[in-house]
Amino acid sequence: MTLSRLLLPLSLSLLAACAQQPRQTVELDADSECPKRLQVGQTLSLSLASNPSTGYRWTLKDPASSVLRSLGAEVYSTPEEAGIVGSAGLSNWRFQAKAEGTATLALIYQQPWAPEVAPVQTFECQITVR
Repeated sequence: MTLSRLLLPLSLSLLAACAQQPRQTVELDADSECPKRLQVGQTLSLSLASNPSTGYRWTLKDPASSVLRSLGAEVYSTPEEAGIVGSAGLSNWRFQAKAEGTATLALIYQQPWAPEVAPVQTFECQITVR
């Protein structure tokens, strides 16, 4: 077998492997510009300032489920340098773009036991998946 006949299949295999690599994660927070554009299979990471010790929590009002798939429950983290009980931290969610289309990802920040009271904050971002 000649060298060129060996290199062609190897080259095609490497090219296919590169095409299968996961796409870069898109970061989203309260200061991000919306709308956001994603490709099918791409990961979206959402981080919002939160302080559950006050009784307020972020709740998914509209998870944009027609275009996004949740990759798990909310994960809350506090900055290590804060070191103060009750200090604010970040609520984080991860989603994967699952289908082409457009939908709005919406969350509200309120005390869960008082749904009749208007949220103190809202977050909305239009997500377009291609």
